[in-house]
Amino acid sequence: MNAIKLTSIVLAGMTAVVAGATSASAFTFSVGGTAVTGEGFKSSVAGAKTVDFNAGSPSNNVVTYSGITNNLVQGSVSSQHATPFGNTSRYLTISNRNANVVGNTGSVTLNFAQALDYFGLYWGSVDTYNFIDFYSGGSLLRTFGGGDISTTARGSWTGASDNLYVNFFASAGQSFDRIVLRSNGTAFESDNHAYRESSSAAVPEPATMTGIALAGAGFAAVRRKKQKAQAS
Repeated sequence: MNAIKLTSIVLAGMTAVVAGATSASAFTFSVGGTAVTGEGFKSSVAGAKTVDFNAGSPSNNVVTYSGITNNLVQGSVSSQHATPFGNTSRYLTISNRNANVVGNTGSVTLNFAQALDYFGLYWGSVDTYNFIDFYSGGSLLRTFGGGDISTTARGSWTGASDNLYVNFFASAGQSFDRIVLRSNGTAFESDNHAYRESSSAAVPEPATMTGIALAGAGFAAVRRKKQKAQAS
């Protein structure tokens, strides 16, 4: 995390499509959020709910965080953690287990009680050794490293390309229910985690709906034919 003094931060409105080993694990991500005084940036995605860590441990009836000990901090400490640019509130920091710093849990896991198709976070001082893993059940769908997100990933405390609100979207018809945030160095800082319930979680696919309708029509036709035969 190198301290590079800049007077402002600008989030580029870029979008990227990233595919995993199969089409089932395709994700898109975009960079950009809504500026909020004292919080840096928050999600601007419609329907998203935000966890800001200001009230302490953020677990609720939708998301449960595990692996948090002394990972919630405020302000910056040289060689330990740096607040995401423009953020004066509490945030999450994760460092590798061998580091003699706060937040040295290696990882933090987010378990969701329902399927999601969106996750966002304000990612501060992005480093190449910061990683986000997306899972569905026990299957790893996709891993993003800092180098996938930032064009520089140099760990700048204030650089516009290293302090980004990042929005991750599962591909159409796909979802995830667990996220692991981890770091192999000092540190992975983030705030204002946002999530949204998958639109496909409770609504059948159109093809499934068509199949149900056809099956119902076929059953009705067979029943009418049987009733006609009995009448004869």
